[in-house]
Amino acid sequence: MHKGSCLCGAVTFEVSGALTAPDGCHCNKCRKTSGHFFVSCDVPKDAVRILGADRLRWFASSEKVNRGFCGTCGSALFFDPPHLDWIAIAMGAFDGPTGVKISKHIFTADKGDYYEISDGVPQEPYPPH
Repeated sequence: MHKGSCLCGAVTFEVSGALTAPDGCHCNKCRKTSGHFFVSCDVPKDAVRILGADRLRWFASSEKVNRGFCGTCGSALFFDPPHLDWIAIAMGAFDGPTGVKISKHIFTADKGDYYEISDGVPQEPYPPH
């Protein structure tokens, strides 16, 4: 079981089962919503339990994706493509060790000019659709 929360603790979550290797998304939307690049892991929706969901707010950042954040403190928590059976959870929101490492960087063609990606992990300028 992996647990996590927003900064103020109004929204908490629990994930049953192992976490997948996360990716770091450098697209413009992820950078704007997170303040840097967004690192998240994809989890089956039926493996996630959200507590304090009444404090969770959703923003439709495109026709295909909703982004979930705490309505109290503003923490970016979830990336949810409603038409798929998984939800991405922000790695920074997990409590304690997760046991996973970034497996790839995506949308690196859109990355900010103020940092370099030098961790040796594969990079995809634009992931295949």
